[in-house]
Amino acid sequence: MRKIVVQNSSRGRGRAIKRFLSYGVTQVGLVCLVFFVVVAAMPDILVGPLQTAINATGDFLVPPSGEHLLGTDEVGRDVLNLVVHGARISLTIALFATVISLVVGTAIGMTAGYYGGRVDVWLMRLTDFFFVMPSFVLALVITPVVLEVMGRGGDILGFRPSLFVIIVVIGMTSWAFVARVVRSQTLSLKERTFIDRARVAGSSNLTIMMGHIFPNLVPQIAANGALVVAGAIYIETSLSFLGLGDPLQPSWGTLLSQAQRAGAASAGAWWYLGAPGVCVLTVSLSFVLIGNALDDTFNPRRRVIP
Repeated sequence: MRKIVVQNSSRGRGRAIKRFLSYGVTQVGLVCLVFFVVVAAMPDILVGPLQTAINATGDFLVPPSGEHLLGTDEVGRDVLNLVVHGARISLTIALFATVISLVVGTAIGMTAGYYGGRVDVWLMRLTDFFFVMPSFVLALVITPVVLEVMGRGGDILGFRPSLFVIIVVIGMTSWAFVARVVRSQTLSLKERTFIDRARVAGSSNLTIMMGHIFPNLVPQIAANGALVVAGAIYIETSLSFLGLGDPLQPSWGTLLSQAQRAGAASAGAWWYLGAPGVCVLTVSLSFVLIGNALDDTFNPRRRVIP
C-alpha cells in the first residue's frame, strides 16, 4: 500500500509540473528569469569588471552605438557594464529579503492558525499592523535609522552594511501577506483526518506542524514567494533611488538615482534611465507571471489562465 501511495504522489507531482510548464506565461517568465540569473551570476565574464569613474573610458552621455551597446553615463562609464553588475545586487537583495519574509510569515501564520485562541489574536493583530502599513513606507523610515545606529563598518555576512540593512528591513516588513495566506491554509489543514491521526499517535505539536502541515503549505508558500520577490525588487529599487543604496555596489535603483541626479531625462539620455528601468519591470513581471502560474497550478478553483 505504501508503494502505491508513493507512486500516486509522484504521479500527481509530475502532472502538476507538466501543467505548470504548459502555461505560456510560465514559459515567458522562466525564460526571462533564467536570462537575468545567468547575467547576474557571471557579470565579469560578460562585460568585465565593474567600471568606476576612475577607469571609465567612454565619452559623456554617448547614445547606444557599436562600442557602447547601451550608451554611457555622465562620467563615461558603459551603461551595459553597470546594468549587468547591478543585476547581481538587485536580485541578491530581493532573493535574500524574500527568504526572510517567507520564514517570518510562515512561522507566524502557521503558529497562529494551529494554536488559535489568544495566540492567534495577538499574532494577527501584529500582522494587521504590517498588513495595513505599506512595506515601502516602513522600510523608508527604518532603513536610515538602522544605518545610523549600525554605522558603516566592515562587511556583515559578506554584505556591506547598507545592503545587509536593506535586505533585513525589506524581509521584516514584507511578511504580512504570507502570514495571512499560511494561517488560512493551516486553519483548514489542522482539521483534516491525518492531523487527528497524528495526534492520536502521540506526535508533538512541533512534529505535526513541521512534518504534516508544513509540507502541504509549500505550494502556496512558493506561489506567494514569487510575488514577494517582485515586491522586494520594487522596494529595493525605490530605496536605492532615494539614496539609501550602496554607490560602491550599484543596483538598478542606484543607477536610476544617478541618472536622475545627472539630469538624464532633460538631457535626452533615455538609455541611461531606460536600461535599468526595463530590467526592473521585466524581472518583476517574470516573478509575477511565475507566481500566478503556480497559484493556478495548485489552486483547484483556478485551473485555466485567461
